[in-house]
Amino acid sequence: MNPVVLQGGLETENGIDFDFVGAENGETLVKTPQPVPGGLLGVEAPKWWPQWLQSWFNNKINEGFTGVTATVELAAPASAIEISLVNLIFEKGTALALPVKIKLDNVLLGDNCYIGSDSNPVVIELTSGETSPPPPNEPISGSAGTIENNEAGTLTTISGGSLVNNSFAAPEADGCGGLFSLFIDPLVNSLVGLPSPAGTNAAVLEGKIQSAEAQAVRDSEE
Repeated sequence: MNPVVLQGGLETENGIDFDFVGAENGETLVKTPQPVPGGLLGVEAPKWWPQWLQSWFNNKINEGFTGVTATVELAAPASAIEISLVNLIFEKGTALALPVKIKLDNVLLGDNCYIGSDSNPVVIELTSGETSPPPPNEPISGSAGTIENNEAGTLTTISGGSLVNNSFAAPEADGCGGLFSLFIDPLVNSLVGLPSPAGTNAAVLEGKIQSAEAQAVRDSEE
């Protein structure tokens, strides 16, 4: 997996409730393509497609155009991101909530193949505690990790933890194949198993969280 960066600022009036502020360069959730295992390898065009479309699709597969990447993108303004440091530290409730859409990339899928959209996002409410998913998923547990501060007290690093969710739903893919989306959307949905109801999906976010005072960030950029 390729590392994904979520960056921005936090504003607070009481030191407990925070509002997320997007990155100044606009790259709040950096678009990082992830390889989809298997891609379209071994996939054949459905027999109900027009013969000419079957031939075109199958020829492309035979030519090796099978690699697929998935890129998670924000499906709302950065201000829609919800974060709770209290829930993160005490391993209870939602620590991070992200409204996202997933872009699938492949020559055959075109430039606008998405799972979720700005109007119908995939909302993932991640916790460092234990999830309460609907069946058939079983609960899974996250972890707050280890908290460390630098000597100056201007940088807090939380590492070794994990944020989890296995109760979110995912809609059908849309826009796949461009002009041929009427045919390719159903194929993608059948391959991926979409729409996917709550209780059949899972997300695990592992990595490092760093929080610095605003002035310390400004000083580091000078």
